[in-house]
Amino acid sequence: MATDSTPTPSTRAFTEAVAEAEQIIRSAPHVKTEQDLAEGLDYLAGSIKASLHMVAAYQHDHPFFASSTGPYTKLGLDNPDTLYFHAYIRDDAEYVVTGRRGTTADLSFQVMNGDYSPSRSPDSLTAFDDRELDIAEDGSFRLTFGPPKPDAGPGYVALAPGSAMLIVREVFSDWENERPGEIRIHRADTLGASPQPVSAARMARRFDIAGKMLVSRIRTFLAFPEWHYLQLPVNTMTEPRPTPGGLATQFSSVGHYDLDDDEVMVITVPAAGKDVAPYQGFQLGSMWYVSLDYINHQTSLTADQARVDPDGKIRYVVAERDPGLANWIERTGHRRGYLQFRWQRITRDLTAEDGPEVEVMPFGELPKRLPFHDRQKVGPEEWAARIAGRQVAVARRMLG
Repeated sequence: MATDSTPTPSTRAFTEAVAEAEQIIRSAPHVKTEQDLAEGLDYLAGSIKASLHMVAAYQHDHPFFASSTGPYTKLGLDNPDTLYFHAYIRDDAEYVVTGRRGTTADLSFQVMNGDYSPSRSPDSLTAFDDRELDIAEDGSFRLTFGPPKPDAGPGYVALAPGSAMLIVREVFSDWENERPGEIRIHRADTLGASPQPVSAARMARRFDIAGKMLVSRIRTFLAFPEWHYLQLPVNTMTEPRPTPGGLATQFSSVGHYDLDDDEVMVITVPAAGKDVAPYQGFQLGSMWYVSLDYINHQTSLTADQARVDPDGKIRYVVAERDPGLANWIERTGHRRGYLQFRWQRITRDLTAEDGPEVEVMPFGELPKRLPFHDRQKVGPEEWAARIAGRQVAVARRMLG
């Protein structure tokens, strides 16, 4: 009797996971328009790419820093001003991180005990910024992460039990002038050795894990805003508070908006100043809990990019229609979405007085109700130059 000996495709589980993830996207409660669905499918495409990339980076013995999120693999209300990197680690091995400090506003390190899931966030086990590094005159630095040991000297970071991922964030405030640095990682006892070739069975396992990761990723970051955003009153923002997840050098303020096209939201916040927070940034996010297009549109602004009023405050104007103002934050067709401030490398805890005030008004009332309205005006040529500057800066950053 003849039998079917055709092997099961190694990608079967992954393709089934892609179909499941697409169904989750299509059935998301906020999908109301063709634009909503198109953006969801674009988010799915980036998530497919990221899941395959992250599985390939799951190398405890020969680790490397992988780009965690970026313009084309967005995740978790990604910050338009940040380069994210991660490497997978074990708590019983030593890892050496070397690099060169760039000129960005902040460089921070965080050790987590796992990844995000639909039901919980991972714990932050260690978090610090480069103020704790011994940086040489040429910008070079060296850190060692490993099990606790009594004779550890400067530059040694003890890994807590369960340590699983090292995350590095490099944060830009002045997109035009700041430059990224360099960073590398290796396991201390495998440098110079070569990993074993990957077998076909191992590749099949990678596809299987990538599929599970993809579905979990989509489910997790559709559920995440319910915990931290959507239970807040609409068109409001919280006081500054330590960012959930334990990033020790960051405070944040969050909210969500719902605006008609003839409405504008004016968000007023003090410019923190470099002595308080060298990085201060604001952004919008879509209902997919990812950044809007920050390359071709001004959907975010740092304190360095914003026009500060004479009273020391920044007034962001969130609107669909163009108000002809320097601090216009473009909604790009998104009636609903998320609002996020971040302050990083802070030198003190922030209070309510450091945070935002929110006011919604008719579009036509802006000239008489927005303080320093005339001072904020920009013409079409200046606006085009602003967008061109963003496009050039991101392109240069991604090749930095």
